[in-house]
Amino acid sequence: MDTTSQSNVLFVVLDTVRKDHLEPYGYERSTTPALSRFAEEATVFESAVAPAPWTLPVHASLFTGLYPSEHGADQGSPYLDDATTLASSLSAAGYDTACYSSNAWITPYTSLTDGFDRQDSFFEVLPGDVLSGPLASAWQAVNDNAYLRELASSIVHIGAKAHAKLASGEGADSKTPSVIDRTKTFIDESDSDEGWFGFVNLMDAHLPYYPPAEYREEFAPGVDPSEVCQNSKEYNSGAREIDDAEFDDIRGLYDAEIAHMDAELGRLFDWLRETDQWDDTTVVVCADHGELHGEHDLYGHEFALYDQLINVPLLVKHPDLEADRRDDLVELLDCYHTVLDAVGVDPAATVGTTGDDAPVPRDPTRSLLSSEYRAFEGASEPDPGQRAVIEGDAASDDASSDDYAFVEYAQPVIELHHLEEKASEAGIELPDDHRAYSRLRAARSTDAKYVRADRIPDEGYRLDEDPAEESPIDPDDDAVVAATERALARFEDAVGGAWDDPSEADPDEADALAEADEETQERLRELGYLE
Repeated sequence: MDTTSQSNVLFVVLDTVRKDHLEPYGYERSTTPALSRFAEEATVFESAVAPAPWTLPVHASLFTGLYPSEHGADQGSPYLDDATTLASSLSAAGYDTACYSSNAWITPYTSLTDGFDRQDSFFEVLPGDVLSGPLASAWQAVNDNAYLRELASSIVHIGAKAHAKLASGEGADSKTPSVIDRTKTFIDESDSDEGWFGFVNLMDAHLPYYPPAEYREEFAPGVDPSEVCQNSKEYNSGAREIDDAEFDDIRGLYDAEIAHMDAELGRLFDWLRETDQWDDTTVVVCADHGELHGEHDLYGHEFALYDQLINVPLLVKHPDLEADRRDDLVELLDCYHTVLDAVGVDPAATVGTTGDDAPVPRDPTRSLLSSEYRAFEGASEPDPGQRAVIEGDAASDDASSDDYAFVEYAQPVIELHHLEEKASEAGIELPDDHRAYSRLRAARSTDAKYVRADRIPDEGYRLDEDPAEESPIDPDDDAVVAATERALARFEDAVGGAWDDPSEADPDEADALAEADEETQERLRELGYLE
């Protein structure tokens, strides 16, 4: 590898932050002075694409280097099973590792914190055994059983309700300073000869928006957070209307949340500079996904793959990267290889390559620090995305054919359940072809996007001519969109075709329950899921 090795890595995810609300990406409001200063030292990527539009599968991809359909962590199966994480590989190589977050999905019960020597989710609404231990085992035992899938979904809803309770009022924001403080303590106490890896997720910009008063007064003066719509499902179900003025107020609160997050992140950055650790630390800052505020008649980050959700901010500081801007295509799962490259660790050497939980080997064609970046023909074991691009190059007469990123969105569980509840309360019956019931996959280049859906019409766009994605284009009418659709088809073939249809399976209930021990079954009875 042609990379300058550094001692430490700080990886920051700004949860639910869309890039057009950040100053380094041209936003006119002063929401991110700390990030603006950071951008002067970092490479700012304009075309970074998330592998999914929500937290769990994106983080699982960041931690494994796998696409969602490969790692399998989604709302139907909300845990990372049989996978060696980035943190596990770094820990095995002698690095101190820590994860601090107030996101309910980044917890031991999803296995996303596997490999971190220290972790704290700051998520203490429910007793510890509600979403871990026997109940988590039950989840895995029954989730693949069609008869009991509703039970598994019900358990997911517990987490959703807890998440809502945690995020209500001032609760979510009060966690952010603690996340930063704990990160500083971890770094200060690290004594590894190799270095440290700190992962931070900041949740301020996730609904509902209750920013601290000082930021609310600056960015949303006179706006009462309790008076605006803070539930995206009310709007998306048709139960609640939001006019332009109210969306302006919502965006003001959103900006205030981002400003608060930026100030806390700036506090961490300044401390690293003051303690002379900044120059020895690779810093990665990205969002896991964005947010819609009325665009495409949607609110939140469900039921779509528009660019406001998947074209995310990404800024990286490393000696091998110039302080510059780049327009070339980047996939967030490339960050897995970039971090390994930054510290010179190959999981194949530290963990091994055999067994179901074998880690993805470090791949220079997926490292942002490598001169071989995205030269996929050099990949030793191409993954589905790499194969889709390689096969497209081989079939094309144009040697400069586009690179592609790929996005997957399985049918949601929590969002769909809550959407149906809001619709029912309002006396609304959702049609069978409502987009909430659709599973989505997309291929995206710098110039075009094609989204495949199973219940709503597919959508193709020329992003170079229509960046707001307002005018769908049929592949038959545009060669660039047609090439993008073909890339998506190659990716689908590489990951095994269309999703499995849960209705096709009908295993016996008793067989599934037999896999769960008596303690597990008793806990389920206590929670009301079994008689």
